[in-house]
Amino acid sequence: MEKYTEFAVEKTMELLAIDSPTGFTDGAIRYVKEEFEALGYEATITTKGGVLVTLATEDTSGEGGLLLEAHADTLGAMVAEIKGDGRLRLTNLGGMRAENAECENARLYTRGGSILEGTCQLVNASVHVNSDFADTKRTFSSVELVLDEDVSDAADVRALGVEVGDIVAFDPRSRVTASGYIKSRFLDDKLSVGILLGFAKMIREEGYTLPRPVYVHVTVFEEVGHGGAASVPLGVTEAISVDMGCVGDGLSCTERDVSICAKDSGGPYHYGVVGKLIESAKATGASYAVDVYPHYGSDVEATLSAGADIRHGLIGAGVYASHGYERSHKEGVKNTLLVLKGYLGL
Repeated sequence: MEKYTEFAVEKTMELLAIDSPTGFTDGAIRYVKEEFEALGYEATITTKGGVLVTLATEDTSGEGGLLLEAHADTLGAMVAEIKGDGRLRLTNLGGMRAENAECENARLYTRGGSILEGTCQLVNASVHVNSDFADTKRTFSSVELVLDEDVSDAADVRALGVEVGDIVAFDPRSRVTASGYIKSRFLDDKLSVGILLGFAKMIREEGYTLPRPVYVHVTVFEEVGHGGAASVPLGVTEAISVDMGCVGDGLSCTERDVSICAKDSGGPYHYGVVGKLIESAKATGASYAVDVYPHYGSDVEATLSAGADIRHGLIGAGVYASHGYERSHKEGVKNTLLVLKGYLGL
């Protein structure tokens, strides 16, 4: 399992290096498609822009198909206004918070193909000048993107090709420590995409025969709520979101565990699926936690809301500081792989 854990982390790091805020995911999706194809699987890009991968089609179990969902879109921002002084007001994409964006380096993608660098700063960010620095509430009205270009007014900025609607991606600052911790923005949910690539590699190299049809859907609009609302293959009876496991007060999961979600803000997950996930963790010796997430929604809930008649579940490696500078661990990756393996009886 260590081999596939390391592979999953390697692919996660490669994917983290490709900016993909919600609505701007083509580069990341091409990467994901090519990586699954390199492992020998059929992968297609959906009309909506995600990737649908077929891992197996035969059903010897009579259970129907299983759809594994993860997402490649991340939090980010968009240019909302070019201000008179050449600074840019932003609007968030997904649940990006101004408090977490402040002081972060960012890349602005113009529709003309240019990539400009800048930093998200508090308006009037110099502590030696701004007497209200500590008391200013951080919102996307009180922070701004300062371009690393010689600009002093809106005309200068537009001369660089910048317009309202341009995408702003924040630097993920990805690294893996010697102790096995994985630190980066946007582990939610690129870590799970890496895990599914590791799982696909394990199936291929270990020669496993899957007992039922299994598909992977890497979605691209999860952060705004409708990623999993389409592209469910015919015959699928169950869908499991492989997404970030929550770590925080009131929860028992750590970054080294696989989290099995019993309920989130969308309600309870299917009792039978949750039970089978727990039994799979026990059978494979995975370190796991069962938790209730207070503020969370997943791809599979979008799938249900779109009308799919399926059973549903949610698992993922534990991630601390969600929607901020996130942290997980290789052990969490390994334990998630073990539960997926156990769920399919491999």
